[in-house]
Amino acid sequence: MSTGTGTGAGRGTGAGPGATGGKKPTTWRNWAGTVTVRPAREATPASVDELVAAVRRAKEDGLTVKPVGSGHSFTAAAATDGLLVRPDLLTGIRKIDRAAGTVTVEAGTPLKRLNAALAREGLSLTNMGDIMEQTVSGAVSTGTHGTGRDSASIAAQITALELVTADGRVLTCSKDEHSDIFAAARIGLGALGVISAITFSVEPTFFLMAREEPMTFDQVTAEFDQLVTENEHFEFYWFPHTGNCNTKRNNRSVGPAAPPSAISAFVEDEVLSNGLFQVVNSLGRAVPATIPAIAKISSKALSARTYTDIPYKVFTSPRRVRFVEMEYAVPREALVETLRELKSMIERSPLRVSFPVEVRTAPADDIALSTASGRESAYIAVHMYKGTPFRSYFSAAEQIFTAHEGRPHWGKLHTRDAAYLAKAYPRFAEFTALRDRLDPDRLFGNPYLRRVLGD
Repeated sequence: MSTGTGTGAGRGTGAGPGATGGKKPTTWRNWAGTVTVRPAREATPASVDELVAAVRRAKEDGLTVKPVGSGHSFTAAAATDGLLVRPDLLTGIRKIDRAAGTVTVEAGTPLKRLNAALAREGLSLTNMGDIMEQTVSGAVSTGTHGTGRDSASIAAQITALELVTADGRVLTCSKDEHSDIFAAARIGLGALGVISAITFSVEPTFFLMAREEPMTFDQVTAEFDQLVTENEHFEFYWFPHTGNCNTKRNNRSVGPAAPPSAISAFVEDEVLSNGLFQVVNSLGRAVPATIPAIAKISSKALSARTYTDIPYKVFTSPRRVRFVEMEYAVPREALVETLRELKSMIERSPLRVSFPVEVRTAPADDIALSTASGRESAYIAVHMYKGTPFRSYFSAAEQIFTAHEGRPHWGKLHTRDAAYLAKAYPRFAEFTALRDRLDPDRLFGNPYLRRVLGD
């Protein structure tokens, strides 16, 4: 039996003000400040009908169309000088189907609100990334992922999605209906249409026990395969200019909940991971020569701790220090060699890197443009503090990643183009052929998509 919560806008019946795109456009910037655009028109539809009307009118007026979420992508995937669709009113849960174990949610719903709503219903996503500020459609469209032995990406938990296409149709796509579109649109980069709703597989809320523990770089890399195999979710951070790492293992537990104490959470998550981290990064930006010494101290600041809570409270943590990021997925078996090469490169260079390098894993999946498509993958994410020169570091790191058949995260900085990506993804041609069929006039195109997908 299906039950609806009525918390979001549904299909609607009329084309109200949001459909006309009459709102005066304003300058839009992403979270990191790497993308700034001023669209010709904005629309904030409150229903699928209004979204369809806005798309059709933009097409008639010769404008391209791009939806934006919370702006947490570092690339210009959502940039447009045409119609900018803000999904702020397309939020909330449409339906919970407990028998099927699914929830259907409006595309503009922030993951934070979805997680809280599911928790109230005694439900949870199986896995997610380490922040929850993104909208659900933005997160899945760019391939947002967590870490996991058996599950990782949010898109892989989709069972159906609703897509508004360039010709104004509203398609419901799943393995049983428009299966070719479903295979691609779960990570569609906004190139196939505008997602209006997503159905996720969910399960009854469970507990996760998190174990955070410092380890040396040599120990983590030597035991990497064992650590991944023995834990449902394993990740670690390596602090450049040191041999120190901080590891995190999340595994299911029978409970009860035993979250960090208020004092521990404040010290670890607010003072050390955000407040003090902000200060040391600001110091490092002003005086780069201090970074190696600071790294040796800060890499030892976090202590071991164990706690238990419901999933989203364990998977996610506050991230208030702004940065820019590049992340590549390499074959899992190539992770250790790739990471050692990265470490060696930093040690040989004059680079001063104040942000830790993040490592996560994902099982193979069947999504055409997923970074884990068809192969077990490991992710290496490099970051630089906002306002710090990053191109030399990212360029050198990218050379190492691409030498190991790396696939760039779609929402993070990279320089790859369609020629490279066509070789990196076995199903790349399948995706671009579908795009040609659904959007031959490139209504949903922009310069970023032209670079990564071709004309």
